[in-house]
Amino acid sequence: MSHFPPSSCTNTQEVISIKDAPFLLIEQVHYQYPAAIKKWNVRDISFSINQGNILGIVGESGSGKSTLLKIIYGLLSPEQGRVYLNGKALPLPEDTLIPGHREMKMVSQDFSDLNTYAKVWDNIASRLPNTDISFKESQTKKVMEQLRISHLAEKKVAELSGGEKQRVAIARALVDEPQILLMDEPFNQVDASFKELLRRDIKRIVDETGLTVIIVSHDPQEVLSLAQSILLLNKGAFEAKGSPRELYEAPPTPYVAKLLAKSNVLSSRQAQAFGIVTERDICIHREWVDCSIDEQGDFVVQDIYFRGFYSELLIHKDDIELHIVKHSNTPIPKIGQKLSVDILRFIEMQKG
Repeated sequence: MSHFPPSSCTNTQEVISIKDAPFLLIEQVHYQYPAAIKKWNVRDISFSINQGNILGIVGESGSGKSTLLKIIYGLLSPEQGRVYLNGKALPLPEDTLIPGHREMKMVSQDFSDLNTYAKVWDNIASRLPNTDISFKESQTKKVMEQLRISHLAEKKVAELSGGEKQRVAIARALVDEPQILLMDEPFNQVDASFKELLRRDIKRIVDETGLTVIIVSHDPQEVLSLAQSILLLNKGAFEAKGSPRELYEAPPTPYVAKLLAKSNVLSSRQAQAFGIVTERDICIHREWVDCSIDEQGDFVVQDIYFRGFYSELLIHKDDIELHIVKHSNTPIPKIGQKLSVDILRFIEMQKG
């Protein structure tokens, strides 16, 4: 007997299905906001994700990431396209009593699902029915141990830090064992020192349970080491999808290069200054540039940004600006000094 309540779906229409479909398939979804709402529409987005994988959806603020997540979860009804789970179309919001799919849980960045004045244990345990008290207690205990928050059981949510609230929200979402976890900017309120630990815990839970995770983030650095694949959105439209390494080492567009690697993008005319003959834009990652102090050099140091174990230099020559990385164990030039520059590697853009 299942420990969990049945789905809230009340749709009596014939179920739409696709044979041999991937675990989760988003097919040509389109959502248009009213003209008065100044947001980018989601336009004809299609992608899939295999069970037990982590997908990062990345884009600049306002690029449609959260809208797409709400469509997947069933909070927004697309004007066209559908979301399929195991080959079956998921019901639309208008076809359910309670929006959202039983097979999924979503953790928002504002923790709005948490009862601020209730204890951590009660926030998590309340997601489970009272039909089996023994299971309810053991399941709550298990998920709290997975998220390393057992010591917070008797604390009220109002007493917690942002990072602790995030862990409670994730535990609350996972306690009734969804197939898919959707996370909207999960690292926004987590201190830098705890981000890596939270990433490791999410990865471990995925490996142990086969959970499928979709993470929305405006900062690709938060998902590069976590996700098996990354989907990039640009003004509501599909820009690129691939593994983090593929997209970082061979970005197909300037948008991808700048967002994932903070790369330098030069026009074909500017590339000629380095002896590079091409008809396309090129991208040069910050670490693909070598420089040395040279009073006869063509470039001048415009600014220096200390980043800890490395410094980022902003250098310029005429209308060309380059951001480059200099590790702290190498000589760091001063602002105003001249440099000679060598391009170690570059990539021609597939499209502009």
